[in-house]
Amino acid sequence: MSGVSAGRLANLILAPHVSEKSARIGEANRQIAFRVRRDATKPEIKQAVETLFEVEVETVTTTNQRGKARGMRSNRGRRSDWKKAYVTLKPGHDIDFVGAE
Repeated sequence: MSGVSAGRLANLILAPHVSEKSARIGEANRQIAFRVRRDATKPEIKQAVETLFEVEVETVTTTNQRGKARGMRSNRGRRSDWKKAYVTLKPGHDIDFVGAE
């Protein structure tokens, strides 16, 4: 993907998505879940992860998460919709978010 700017790649990955499910899949399948921009494509996500974390990516699977309806009584609202990417790393590669000393 030569047409993607470095600035866009840096802004595609919003944050790692930490939950019990993401921890389970991470241990079992070498997958890491990320919260990404809603307009991000799979090739862009792959390139962004490889560039930012210096690892090799095998596959990328995405899902659009609907925002939850929230509120009390007459004060109704809704959280924003968002996109989640499951990134499968090639064998021998790992991302350490805690950081080594």
